[in-house]
Amino acid sequence: MTPAMKSQILRVIDANYNRAKEGIRVCEDVARFVLGTTRLTELYKHARHELTRILLSLPVSYRDIVAERNVREDVGRQSLKLDKKKIKAEDIFSSNIQRAQEAVRVLEEWSKIISVPASRKFQKLRFKLYELEKETFKKF
Repeated sequence: MTPAMKSQILRVIDANYNRAKEGIRVCEDVARFVLGTTRLTELYKHARHELTRILLSLPVSYRDIVAERNVREDVGRQSLKLDKKKIKAEDIFSSNIQRAQEAVRVLEEWSKIISVPASRKFQKLRFKLYELEKETFKKF
């Protein structure tokens, strides 16, 4: 693997790890503060911690992953779109659980290049998030 390719892979992993962790955290806070459910709060917290455990199991250090971060030159950085419709807690949950699922899918795919076992763990986490989504929607 060339240094340039490694850099690209680590940038993808970094961005999607952050996206997934942030999305799961928002879902955890919806479960905690909006729905008031201890069980779902704990399940989201566990999923967030599992995401970090998987990332740290990769054969590259977190420091090396962060070192490849390049926010200034990220061509997707300016893609923020503000929605002018009224947003409900359910909408916030929905967009964030989907964001987390998508990001974990990206982690699953790209980690195949550097760690097939980690890829399988990301896949398992993704399916856990699908189950949590279904269970959480029942509480709204």
